[in-house]
Amino acid sequence: MTSSANNIPPLYGLVLAGGKSTRMGHDKGTIQWHGKEQRYYMADMLATLCEKVFISCKPEQRQDIAPNYNNLPDSVEGSGPLIAILSAFKAIPDVAWLVIACDLPLMDTTTLQYLIQNRNTSSAATTFKSPFDGLPEPLITIWEPSAYNMLLAHQADGFSCPRKALIRNENNVSVLSPPDPTKLMNTNTPEDAEEARKILNKNI
Repeated sequence: MTSSANNIPPLYGLVLAGGKSTRMGHDKGTIQWHGKEQRYYMADMLATLCEKVFISCKPEQRQDIAPNYNNLPDSVEGSGPLIAILSAFKAIPDVAWLVIACDLPLMDTTTLQYLIQNRNTSSAATTFKSPFDGLPEPLITIWEPSAYNMLLAHQADGFSCPRKALIRNENNVSVLSPPDPTKLMNTNTPEDAEEARKILNKNI
């Protein structure tokens, strides 16, 4: 399966919404930052940019996903975002996956369009450099089909962090500076959520 332009693999979207949200204390994917649950807000945003969009979840969470959204349950043993990405490639291996976390309340279409416009299909992945620690941001990344074997090898070596996969394979990864670094802010704790709400309210 390839797009018609220069045999570029089509771009599918994957919203990561299967985490435990331990530090937040409740499911981050169900927080309503923009009038709807964030997992659906992100899926709708990706739907304007990708050929098809899925919400990643654990098998037992499938029943909680609204029927008008595609869900993609983990099918690889383990937990965490690496498992979600591997499960997506296992289900549909011949596409590129724009993977995005559900805990990014400031994320916007402009930022994702920039990522897509600067996508390097010759690399295994195109990602942003985090403005918070300078490291590649694996959960706002386009993973090309060639990344599947790279990630499988990463897992076989005993690693479970997709960020470390980007770092270990830096010669095969394109890293961009985000046009607006604030859009990459994620919310892991109630304190993060409060800060995000202040920013959103200020921008209304």
